[in-house]
Amino acid sequence: MQRRRLGPNGPEVSAIGLGCMGMSEFYGSGEETESIATIHLALERGVDLLDTADMYGPFTNEELVGRAIADRRDSVFLATKFGNVRGQNGEFLGVRGDPAYVREACEASLQRLGIETIDLYYQHRVDRTVPIEDTVGEMARLKGEGKIRFLGLSEASPETIRKAHAVHPITALQTEFSLWSRDAETEVLPTVRELGIGYVAYSPLGRGFLTGQITKSEDFPEDDFRRFHPRFIGENFAKNIALVHELEQLAAAKGCTAAQLALAWVLAQGQDIVPIPGTKRRKYLEQNIAAADMTLSEEELRRLDEILPPGAAAGERYHATGMATING
Repeated sequence: MQRRRLGPNGPEVSAIGLGCMGMSEFYGSGEETESIATIHLALERGVDLLDTADMYGPFTNEELVGRAIADRRDSVFLATKFGNVRGQNGEFLGVRGDPAYVREACEASLQRLGIETIDLYYQHRVDRTVPIEDTVGEMARLKGEGKIRFLGLSEASPETIRKAHAVHPITALQTEFSLWSRDAETEVLPTVRELGIGYVAYSPLGRGFLTGQITKSEDFPEDDFRRFHPRFIGENFAKNIALVHELEQLAAAKGCTAAQLALAWVLAQGQDIVPIPGTKRRKYLEQNIAAADMTLSEEELRRLDEILPPGAAAGERYHATGMATING
């Protein structure tokens, strides 16, 4: 597995990480034995960046990851997140970034994960009611106590990134980035590159849509949130699936899968970008890993820009409530 550095002076991690969210929630039910086997295979293949969050499950994803890495902690660069508050029954309770909550959430994550130090701790969403300086200040104190190693932000605006970075160096910013979600190219990527912050791309396969395996929204299980996602319903679905068909044709000509082509595109956008495709199955993990060794020609990159230019995807990235929490 190739390696990439999160920022010029940041930690070195695998060029492709593993998003663990879907092993517990949002994309239908998971199977723990296969999920843990997938994590173990990832580590064996040199994929050491594992991404989770306290809200996934809720709470159960951290516990699952903790069990999976219990006997191989030294092989893992572990990232988790706080800020999206959920109750024990799964209800969403808003976003918090006040110092007391930052500390409370960190202590709870450490316990669930069964570790002493979180390698990369993200604020999952920005709490607009709390100055970012206060949130990052508490994160910095946790670092000073040895409870976290590096600080991160997720879905933060350029202005917030700058304010946070002035308090304490931010190692990584995570936002959605793929061939059908290219918003970050306008302001976010230039900002983090100027500041020397690494970039972690979540949903690099468009929540599975760019794999070409989704043919109609009715295929999703009842508990899969994509059934009601703006880009997976009605006319939006029809427009987006037509784009994927073009992607599949280009992939076939190259002798790879649509998913591998989409991942290779993300990797080609800069050595400072680390995608974290999520999967709960070993066979898809193997396919994703193979994308790290692909090279795209100038012509192939040009063609992908023609098929899926910025703004090509029909529909918003989230419903209105979710959209209100991004670019905070």
